[in-house]
Amino acid sequence: MDFELTQDQHSIRDMVRDFASNEIAPFAGDWDERQYFPRELFSKLGELGLLGVVMPEEYGGAGLGYVEYVVILEEISAVDGGVGLGVAAHNSLCTNHLFQFGSEELKMEFLPKLASGEWIGAWGLTEPGAGSDAGGTRTTAVLDGNEWVLNGSKTFITHATSGDCCVVVARTSREGSHHGISAFFVPFDRAGVEPGKKENKLGMRCSDTSSLVLEDCRVPAGYLLGDQGDGFVQAMKILDGGRISIAALSLGIARGALDASLEYSTVREQFGRKISSFQAISHKLADMGTQVDAARLLTMRAAALKDLGKDCTLESAMAKVHASETAVRTAEEAIQIHGGYGYTKDYPVERAWRDSKLCTIGEGTSEVQRLVIARELLRRVASNGTHKES
Repeated sequence: MDFELTQDQHSIRDMVRDFASNEIAPFAGDWDERQYFPRELFSKLGELGLLGVVMPEEYGGAGLGYVEYVVILEEISAVDGGVGLGVAAHNSLCTNHLFQFGSEELKMEFLPKLASGEWIGAWGLTEPGAGSDAGGTRTTAVLDGNEWVLNGSKTFITHATSGDCCVVVARTSREGSHHGISAFFVPFDRAGVEPGKKENKLGMRCSDTSSLVLEDCRVPAGYLLGDQGDGFVQAMKILDGGRISIAALSLGIARGALDASLEYSTVREQFGRKISSFQAISHKLADMGTQVDAARLLTMRAAALKDLGKDCTLESAMAKVHASETAVRTAEEAIQIHGGYGYTKDYPVERAWRDSKLCTIGEGTSEVQRLVIARELLRRVASNGTHKES
């Protein structure tokens, strides 16, 4: 079992770390304060191949795997969780859903635009009455000749205002709560699709989050993704990768908070000593470092299984719940180590703390992850007679 990154993976990490240090970190506080989505930054990310990380090269992607994807997201999120969230939503939700279930014609036309950063993608599952219960979807899609007509609204959609397209999950049949739901690719230049209210959020403030309104929005029949009625199953498969994304995002936020705490504690003095020399602080650092490493191992395990094409529902849920809760705890301890300065916007740990909380909510709350974990553990016991790792 090899826990080391390859030389190529080290090179990717170093490239992204350097980019994040020079192109993101100096501006992160200002973007957060102004709730400014840095579209120009995403064009640069596209040029570096960071917006089509796991897409094959024939569609304009980088042709990398989920392990490299985790490395990339950790480095970006270590300096700005909001940018990390945007990269995650674009890559693993919209772009990946189109790649996994779109027709060859759709993929050839739109994936290169998404991978290059020419287009920014969104993913529309959540509704005001359908959050954790995706089966409660009320947005409808009705076939009219050779077009689908969509009506409804989505909420908490990343890139609903700043993006160019969205994968929209809508009900095509009234039969069953989960059956009868389908997925559609909806470019924002179609009539009848508009962003709604932009949310004024606690954290991740540079990431655009808005509602999305569809009123008699027509898309060609071929913009149906996969088979009619398979949208719910598709969404659950996409969320397996999405959980790895949020775990990597959480890992980056936690590591950034740990790095800031290590640096601060070795220069801040009290009672004539560096505060890192006090047992109370050193124990905090030890616990933070241990939990961050545990989050990285869980996340990398899920990513490696994903790259092997194995079932990783259990492992991605474990990684997501542990990493996200580690991010919250680590950021909070980072503020405690920084003392009063940590409570100000002059230090990045304040923003990390605000950013971290979304990770325990988005793409499946911690409570839902625990339901998934318990279900998968029991399923494996029923199948194998005991719990066995994949």
